[in-house]
Amino acid sequence: MAVINIKGKLREATCHEELTAMRDSVELFSGKWKLQLLRYLANRPAESNYFKKILREIAGISARMLSKELKMLEMNFLVTRTVLKTKPVTVAYAITPYGQTILPIAESLVQWGLHHREKVKATMPHH
Repeated sequence: MAVINIKGKLREATCHEELTAMRDSVELFSGKWKLQLLRYLANRPAESNYFKKILREIAGISARMLSKELKMLEMNFLVTRTVLKTKPVTVAYAITPYGQTILPIAESLVQWGLHHREKVKATMPHH
């Protein structure tokens, strides 16, 4: 069971609390863009990650979807949004230290996905 820390007191989470926490996590990171965006920003910490640049470099995402996903990540303290005083206004994004805490989990998902693809391929009949 997972452990909950409430004001320095540790206790085991109930099954309900664990399932609720899992649901919250899955809901936050569901969809195909949020984890990709976090990984993109994490891989470019020294770069100026402008909205238009991100839009250009992440294949398949629309401007509307990118805006929506970045807002959700910002609301959840995973990315920062900086409005630069340029003409026209430029907006830059960066992953926060808190946002970086999801990266090992994302890496585990990548590794599991690669292993799973190989397992499925190995069991498929060859044509």
